[in-house]
Amino acid sequence: MTHNTATSSDGLRPVVAKVPQITALFWVIKLLTTGMGEACSDWLGSISVVLAAVVGVFGLVGVLFLQLRTPVYRPQLYWATVSMVAVFGTMAADGLHIAVGLPYPATTTLYVLAVAAIFTGWYRSEHTLSIHSITTPKREKFYWATVLATFALGTAAGDMSASTMHLGYFPSAVLFGVLILVPLIGWRLLKLNSVVAFWVAYVLTRPLGASLADWLSKPQGLDIGDGTVTLVLVMVIVAIVAYVTATNSEPADDLAVTPAGAIADRGAPE
Repeated sequence: MTHNTATSSDGLRPVVAKVPQITALFWVIKLLTTGMGEACSDWLGSISVVLAAVVGVFGLVGVLFLQLRTPVYRPQLYWATVSMVAVFGTMAADGLHIAVGLPYPATTTLYVLAVAAIFTGWYRSEHTLSIHSITTPKREKFYWATVLATFALGTAAGDMSASTMHLGYFPSAVLFGVLILVPLIGWRLLKLNSVVAFWVAYVLTRPLGASLADWLSKPQGLDIGDGTVTLVLVMVIVAIVAYVTATNSEPADDLAVTPAGAIADRGAPE
């Protein structure tokens, strides 16, 4: 697999984008990981809360450690990290509701504030929130902190719509399926900032995927079972990631180099 590189600002060190290009396959895999994380967290929790905590915490720490250490974008490792963030993010959101007793509107508000705080710190430090700029260790840490917070936010928002608003799982999925079209339409037709459009869509994939997974697995839906849904989604994710790895159909994000040696984004306009 080839990787797109650029030079650092001093013109001496190579810089490699450690995130995939934002293609249709990116959104497909992202949506699948959201549903898998929801079902897996609930499945492990039904077996043992301790087991769920051990798998969630140590699984996330392990893959995130490897992801931060690797010098290049590796699809298998990147999506394994996203998958474990999905599992842990579900636990983080559910933990505040079940263990602490906070209502879903409160947990949703809390994670909105957390996401806003991370974005604020990221922008003040790096002067960009673009996924196309994930080329330094510091930016990558901001990126993964944002991903974790957005997963937890999406989980809380999905639970709030299904339970507090009494929509149920499938109507909630329809709601978020419609809402996720808003940033797409805004970007395509109304010149909405691409970074804003990306992160809004990124957050909305979580409650969409989680609501669909709950509808498939829970008695209020098709009642297939959390374990079955988890295993099926894991197999589908593994198959697609293996495909994109073998065919290079989801390459590392494309970067260009200016005459001064700075990194220039060749993706969607900011």
